[in-house]
Amino acid sequence: MSDDGGDLVDEAVAGCVTTLRGAVDRDWTGVRALGLDWSCHETALHVADDLIAYAANLAARARDGYVPFEMRLDDGTGNEGLLQVIEAAGALLAAAVRTAPRGARGFHPYPFGSADRRGFAAMGVAEVLLHTHDIAGGLGLRYRPEPELARSVLARIFPHVRPDTDPWPTLLWATGRGELPGRAPVTAWRWSNDLVLPAGRLVLQGVTPADAADLALGGDGGFAWLGGGPFQGTRDAAGMVLKAYREGVHRPEFGLFALVRRADGLAVGGMGFHGVPDGEGRAEVGYDLVEDARGNGYAAEALDALARWALARDDVRSLCALVEEENAASQRVVARAGFVRAGGRLDSAGQELEPALRLYVRSASGPSAGAPGGPSDA
Repeated sequence: MSDDGGDLVDEAVAGCVTTLRGAVDRDWTGVRALGLDWSCHETALHVADDLIAYAANLAARARDGYVPFEMRLDDGTGNEGLLQVIEAAGALLAAAVRTAPRGARGFHPYPFGSADRRGFAAMGVAEVLLHTHDIAGGLGLRYRPEPELARSVLARIFPHVRPDTDPWPTLLWATGRGELPGRAPVTAWRWSNDLVLPAGRLVLQGVTPADAADLALGGDGGFAWLGGGPFQGTRDAAGMVLKAYREGVHRPEFGLFALVRRADGLAVGGMGFHGVPDGEGRAEVGYDLVEDARGNGYAAEALDALARWALARDDVRSLCALVEEENAASQRVVARAGFVRAGGRLDSAGQELEPALRLYVRSASGPSAGAPGGPSDA
């Protein structure tokens, strides 16, 4: 099962405090943090402020902005007191992460407007690791966090970054703090929380590379599943996500989504794309449901919502689904979701279809417009 992130927050904060305590008798206000315009004192205060803000937004389930409060140190607070504040702020975030329900989300602007408990944990760990690096660099201290901390941050909120053998230099490179052989310098960056799409009785929740790795290995991906676990197709799709991530070509908005039931928070299936849109703006979709969820209209409801979202984008012109000729139930799903059968024998990439497969298409300009392979016969 995927870790909720509370232990990672604790570990990151402990490493930060241990490192910075080595220069607690120095003047942090007069030394600039490495690569920043802030002093070491300002940077340390920023870490504490972010940890508390993340805890508050998650605990309050903030929707449209940060919880409106400001953290302020008492007059005369020294470096040791500031470290104590960082410890307390980290403990608050870890507690908020551990006690938040699976489906709880709070506001964060990048890039889709919210984050879940694991996203807030990853953002908190990122703030601690990166700014401890900045402060330690300014003060001349040696700092290198445990590799698993950096690896967890990359797999959770940097899904677009190809992981390298050593995750810490990769994270530094991804945030403009270092170089990697064979990769261009990063001058602008932003992490990415998972995308969540409403779909009637369901929520489509993006599966991060961290979740995908767990699913591919037989875990639950951090979701509570109806019927004891996902269908094999979802695990196979998770393997595709993991492969794309390792190759540095994963785009989370065109990856895998877990279908989570609003009524009880249980995941009932998986749905997503077989890759990014091609040069003609065409993308293929696939889905499956656990057996106990079938026959309730969930797949059609989710597929229609995903199609509406995708076709509203500038980079998507049409969607296709390949359905086995004998799978009448799946054919009814795609039809209810606005897809029509294409009359030709070619798939979306222009390749000859296997005889047992049928091609269904939904386009931005209408159910049958632009269907590859010929006019609709449905």
